[in-house]
Amino acid sequence: MSKFRVGVPLGILTAALFPMVGTFAGAAQPPHPTVKQIKADMKRVADWQIEHLEDDYGRNNNPRSCDLNAWTYGALYVGMEKWAEIAGDEKYYTWLRGIAESQEWKLRPERFYHADDHAIGQLYLSLYGKYNDPKMIAATQKQFDEIMAKTPTGTLDHTKKGHSQRWSWCDALFMAPPVWAQLSSATGDPKYRNWMFGEYKATTEYLFDQEEHLYFRDSRFFEQRHEGSKIFWSRGNGWVFGGLALLLPEIPKPSEQYDYFVNIYKQMAEKLISIQTPEGYWAMSLLEADTYPTPETSGTGFYCFGLAWGINNGILDRSTYEPSVLNAWKALSRCITEDGMLGYVQPIGAEPGQAWPDRTEVYGSGAFLAAGAELVRMLEQ
Repeated sequence: MSKFRVGVPLGILTAALFPMVGTFAGAAQPPHPTVKQIKADMKRVADWQIEHLEDDYGRNNNPRSCDLNAWTYGALYVGMEKWAEIAGDEKYYTWLRGIAESQEWKLRPERFYHADDHAIGQLYLSLYGKYNDPKMIAATQKQFDEIMAKTPTGTLDHTKKGHSQRWSWCDALFMAPPVWAQLSSATGDPKYRNWMFGEYKATTEYLFDQEEHLYFRDSRFFEQRHEGSKIFWSRGNGWVFGGLALLLPEIPKPSEQYDYFVNIYKQMAEKLISIQTPEGYWAMSLLEADTYPTPETSGTGFYCFGLAWGINNGILDRSTYEPSVLNAWKALSRCITEDGMLGYVQPIGAEPGQAWPDRTEVYGSGAFLAAGAELVRMLEQ
């Protein structure tokens, strides 16, 4: 496969790519896909991803990202577990459990406080919910107890030393908070959820734009403008929005915490459907669809997942939001290749960029599978 074509002028890149979109196996999806069709596409993507789990289809030979306990894979396991729940085939749970056992049920060891290295904890907590084996969450609980005992109080400024000990970038709100909330649900101890709530509020107060109802990726983007437009990275906000759909089921209601998270979720949802492109995607820079016309499936996958989840749980009005979900799913389906690879996943990064039909990432597959699982539930309702 060819290397990334970094630096190709956008106009040339777009002209070269768009004819390819129609050749994808899912291009002829009807306006209202059937549950059978959705599950068939999910199975194709899941099976392809398992077969190619450690292949370099987009990671550009980055050793850290190819470790099975890295945040990239943590996001994959979220979607894969949701697929396993509806697949009717125990082999997917067996595969997930094998991954967890290969990691000895431990969080990634290098960075004690770093949210990215906590992401795999979502796999452990989900499997604990199914198998109720205390060893599955023991290491995560021990590390979180130690974190709370030495709670970092440093800066959220992404340009300052020590910022990574806090949730100073919006992606972190997907990686860590659901694990903390799930741990409270698993143990019956609210201290993990309460600690998370304080840190989440600090990050939101710092990164959430009250005018646009979107999150800056980190402090470096506060003053940046592109042709007068604020820069809101699609996948970055997708991390937040998808994370809220994972977090809210773990929050007791009624409660101050539940109201807080629902308020953010609703603000983002209303904004998101107003800026979705007619093709069903969200632009890599959310307010700049004309500048970034190339399809992108990781951000779109997380939005499709989050919006469908909101409909299924009575938070969003179905008649208002369902067309957006269906349009997003059609867009995602068009990007599945004949052999089952989800293309057009933006590579690892921290800002708007480029995507290609022959490039993928495991987190893109995770977002797609999570979206499909919620869409199945939405249609079955």
